[in-house]
Amino acid sequence: MQTNIPPDFADMVAPMRAAHEQIIAALQSHQISFDDYPKQLPPANPHGAAAARAYPMQGILKYHGLSDWDWRIAFLPSISVCNDAAYTLTFVAFDPDLPADQVTIGGTRAQGRDLERVQQTLNVVRSIAGVTSRAHVVSRNVTRASITGKGLGSSASGSAALATAAVAALFGAEIIHNRRFLSCIARLLAGSGCRSAAGGLSLWLSYPGIAPEDSLAVRLDTYRQLDEMSLITAPIDSRVGLKTELAHHDAPNSSFFKVWMASRGTEIIECIAAIQAGDWRTVGQLAELDSIRLHGVTMSGSREQKIFGWEPENMTLFRMCNDLRAEGIPVYASTDTGPTVVFLTHRDYVAAVIERIHGLQMGFEAIAGQVAGPAELVATEQACTELEVV
Repeated sequence: MQTNIPPDFADMVAPMRAAHEQIIAALQSHQISFDDYPKQLPPANPHGAAAARAYPMQGILKYHGLSDWDWRIAFLPSISVCNDAAYTLTFVAFDPDLPADQVTIGGTRAQGRDLERVQQTLNVVRSIAGVTSRAHVVSRNVTRASITGKGLGSSASGSAALATAAVAALFGAEIIHNRRFLSCIARLLAGSGCRSAAGGLSLWLSYPGIAPEDSLAVRLDTYRQLDEMSLITAPIDSRVGLKTELAHHDAPNSSFFKVWMASRGTEIIECIAAIQAGDWRTVGQLAELDSIRLHGVTMSGSREQKIFGWEPENMTLFRMCNDLRAEGIPVYASTDTGPTVVFLTHRDYVAAVIERIHGLQMGFEAIAGQVAGPAELVATEQACTELEVV
């Protein structure tokens, strides 16, 4: 099955497919493999329940824009790192007697677009399972900071936690070990959810027209090659109420967008090699550079209502990284859609970077963290207690 190809991007399909094939060859050369898509699934349990935890991701080689909104297919492949500064915990229980899906996020009953996005994932899983049971969903983001900030990647962790819990509830715990199947489901609420499901430093394979079962995430740090890399998160709220979906709509209109797409295959292959070699500096350099390109694309996608995703504090933090590198302290700043900054550095320099952040006296929190693992199941009793499920 081919997914949608926007008419304005028909000329990009062949080069992006060729880049995809080169990326697959690079994965094979590094002995990185992924599961076959399952031909048969276990019998579904229409009364099943499960809970899962997943971690937010920070983009390394980032993405904006969806060539197919129904299947959440990105125009270009991307790489991110899961960040243990926060997590999403989600409980899903299917019940044939429920008249409608009941979804609570952060203590508030979901409505409108938020409810629709959750139901899109639930509907696909129900369709695959051949059941009609409605679901009781309770989800909460937990962070080690006093604020979540915009751009932390919690939509990805929310998507992965929902997919993991829903799939395990209907098909049993064993099926989530097929990360290809799981990441394809986790892509449906937020595209980056597929990488949150895979964990660590993960690659999302995508291009316009790709089949849904081929747009998957695969973990790249297969031997924990980047365990010495540390993440320092400085949450920053968006004062303009930035919405990631708006950025996805606008970005493909930028005159920079196709150039961004065309350079992606080569950089993905470079990043795969760097991760395999434990070369965290190259990973950090790519993340910082692509942060700038991401926002250049985002800010130039509309003539009338330009999206400025950064806040004034970002400039101070970017320049701080330049100053620290000039002093011999290697650290790189990464931002995704919002202003929240995640710094990538070696664990030996964490204290020095945090000291400099606090020394700016601008009220920044600095949350030291590590590369987080994949989405995982949590005992339902434990999750219900933490989520206060009645």
